[in-house]
Amino acid sequence: MKRCDWAKGSYNEEYHDHEWGRPCHDDQKLFELLVLEGMQAGLSWVTILKKRAAFQTAFDHFDIATVAGYDEAKQAQLLQNSGIIRNRLKIQSAITNAEAVLRIQAEFGSLDAYLWGFVDGKPIVNSYSDQSEVPTHSPLSDRISKDMKKRGFRFVGTTIIYSYLEAIGIINDHMTWCDTYEPCKRETPSTEAIK
Repeated sequence: MKRCDWAKGSYNEEYHDHEWGRPCHDDQKLFELLVLEGMQAGLSWVTILKKRAAFQTAFDHFDIATVAGYDEAKQAQLLQNSGIIRNRLKIQSAITNAEAVLRIQAEFGSLDAYLWGFVDGKPIVNSYSDQSEVPTHSPLSDRISKDMKKRGFRFVGTTIIYSYLEAIGIINDHMTWCDTYEPCKRETPSTEAIK
């Protein structure tokens, strides 16, 4: 199978082939990937993928309302969990971001509708044939990052958000020669996202 250059090793291959770049519309999954992108800052993505199951258990499978309600005792417990990234600011940002997602859901109906609203429900399909062509941010990620920061999100700089948009399929940055490029290109967004 032909895969994007970064997708080497079993963890990356599984994630690349079945998840990365495919339009996602599930709020819980969207929140999970947002938290993981923030946790990844300064680290390799494979490090996060290896710890993903531990993250899911530690963060109650990323149930948004549950994470938003974490108290200091829960934060202290998370800081003792060697299975995850034990960074106080990153753990606190997951809680802050869960609270921000609840506000987004109240205003827009869903995190899905909020995010996909920036592109009118239509994925951006790029046509890169070399990894060096892929930018680290774009006017879209700049705009979304700025709006999310205004809404109280943390660890949502434009580079993190660009990577996040790739992960959730708003941007398809699979290489044109990658076997996953066309399947991701054909997947259509949910009509719920366009409302």
